[in-house]
Amino acid sequence: MEQKSMTALVSAFSRAYHSVKNKEKVFDDYLAKDILSQNEYEQIASNMSKGIKFFNPSFEGTQDEALRWIVDNQLSPTPLGRAAFTEKLLENAVKIGAKQYLIFAAGYDTFAYRQPEWASKIEIFEIDHPVTGADKQKRIKSVISERQANLNYVSADFRKNKWQSNLLACIGFDKRKISFCSLLGISYYLSKQVFEETIDAISSFIPKGSSIVFDYNDENAYTDKAGERAKKLATMAGAANEKMLGSYSYVELEKLLDRSNFMIYEHLTPNEITDQYFKKYNKANPNHQMTAFDNVNYCLAVRK
Repeated sequence: MEQKSMTALVSAFSRAYHSVKNKEKVFDDYLAKDILSQNEYEQIASNMSKGIKFFNPSFEGTQDEALRWIVDNQLSPTPLGRAAFTEKLLENAVKIGAKQYLIFAAGYDTFAYRQPEWASKIEIFEIDHPVTGADKQKRIKSVISERQANLNYVSADFRKNKWQSNLLACIGFDKRKISFCSLLGISYYLSKQVFEETIDAISSFIPKGSSIVFDYNDENAYTDKAGERAKKLATMAGAANEKMLGSYSYVELEKLLDRSNFMIYEHLTPNEITDQYFKKYNKANPNHQMTAFDNVNYCLAVRK
């Protein structure tokens, strides 16, 4: 039996902590806390704060201050920034005609359960590993009384090719409808070949004008040039048996996407992400500043 993803749980924890602790939020995932048990939440909080010397060797302060420092500096920036980026672009896409939202490796994403009014007109597909999917559905039952009418679950293991047929067999899915696809937190854990095959497969069953959004590591992420936080993150992921594999230069990414008939439409570097998505939060929290993650870029590409 495969274990549920530790990185997905920590990501949910970071979104939950941010939502609970702040008035001005980068992104408000107010359901994240509810899908973690009290015990899990406290356990992750305790494990993290105990690891402060790994993250920040010179840190002085209480356990609570240590936890806050780790969440704001190490854990939250990417899950919060990319969620804000994605849901803003999704709303735009729906306004101009997208009818389906495909969430690849959905993990503990809660969009479908806190969906705004404008989302009720689209079909939502959560595509994930059967183990993670089953665990998520069990958790959601205690949070939401009934399943959303526009939500579909699809079992998938991206390292095996069966996942496409599972999606295409899903009654709610329509290949002719413009789709918006999010692939957040995926590119890191797939080899370049598997990532390209995944993009290519998506391209084969979504029509022109559909889009994909994802975050990815730049070409320096696993080198000596990487930022300190990026090095720490790679170490953490490795320790959780979720080794990071893929990193791309912009030119390399552009070529890869072009081969699958996608064109980059929007692209943000860490400084641009901080400027667009963290500015208001930082103004409200001068003592707990947050900056987008080193070496991580966000990309929106449209199917040609």
